[in-house]
Amino acid sequence: MSNTTGQVIRCRAAVAWEAGKALVIEEVDVAPPQAMEVRLKILYTSVCRSDISFWEAKVQIPVFPRIFGHEAAGIVESVGDGVTDLKPGDHVIPVPTGECKECIQCKSKEGNMCDLLRVNTSRGVMISDGQSRFSINGEPIYHFVGTSTYSEYTVVHVGCVAKINPSAPLDKVCILGCGISSGLGAVLNVAKPAKGSSVAVFGLGAVGLAAAEGARISGAMRIIGVDVNPRKFDQAKNFDVTEFVNPKDHDKPVQEVIAEMTGGGVDRSIECTGDVDAMISAFECVHDGWGVAVLVGTPHKDAVFKTHPMNLLHQRTLKGTFFGNYKPRSDLPAIVEKYMNKELELEKFITHEVPFTEINKAYEFMLNGDSLRCIIHMDG
Repeated sequence: MSNTTGQVIRCRAAVAWEAGKALVIEEVDVAPPQAMEVRLKILYTSVCRSDISFWEAKVQIPVFPRIFGHEAAGIVESVGDGVTDLKPGDHVIPVPTGECKECIQCKSKEGNMCDLLRVNTSRGVMISDGQSRFSINGEPIYHFVGTSTYSEYTVVHVGCVAKINPSAPLDKVCILGCGISSGLGAVLNVAKPAKGSSVAVFGLGAVGLAAAEGARISGAMRIIGVDVNPRKFDQAKNFDVTEFVNPKDHDKPVQEVIAEMTGGGVDRSIECTGDVDAMISAFECVHDGWGVAVLVGTPHKDAVFKTHPMNLLHQRTLKGTFFGNYKPRSDLPAIVEKYMNKELELEKFITHEVPFTEINKAYEFMLNGDSLRCIIHMDG
């Protein structure tokens, strides 16, 4: 048992006091975990595009002051009442969506959108008592998606914590808590391309390149990258993307371009931008008779998806996915093992590393489009 069990821990955290303003390293108090909660010591975290979007407060009702961060890895420091499958010292990955293992979604073989712990970007408190576990001078600092990993210590519901192989390097597997797993699972669990097939990936950010990685693992023969930013093409070659299409280079819809390239359309497509026009193109570029399109990106709340019904009647399939259809507690350990067995390559996603005191540089890298994932060393 840790000598800090049951006590308030004072530690450093990067606090967002206002939307779009630089994060400030502050001393925060982190309360002990309550029932069904665990307190984690975060060793490594990274910046995901979602952290940027909600920090900018362009897609939500602003909740500030707040501690962002949701891709990380660390060690269990202490556990609250009722926690039986985790203990101090366990190596873990916190996840912004959970798995209570009791609801209809968790008991389903197909669903992964836990009724209790489904990601909630507006909630800034713990679900058990509606209180924050973070404070400065007695005033609450709010949580983000139940993880808040930009703090040396954080409190998370046990259902949002995946126990992993203690031999796994935490500075690599920390990026599996959100975007990488979402793109990877969209291919391996949903699109399921056959060996030798063709796959189009729309959007060559980290999620799209994770989808390309899934296509590589599946044995796809052609991986076609689609993006309006040609700067991303060179980087995508490291992920076995074999061909590139910039929609801006053509005077016809990109789905027609891809159909001409592939003799009628690709076998599978993965849309990772959230742009509704890209979604439509991703669906309409798959081959009739067997093509499957999978939507990963989150669209604008007012977006409307429009396509002719004949595209469906001609046996094209449209699917959506959330967190790559992975159940976090059950499935994340196996993804870590894929990395340990050298089936999955994570190093090529890591483009930058900074000490915790320079976390704002990590935001700059992402805002400038220079970063896939920037690892933040919490001891720095």
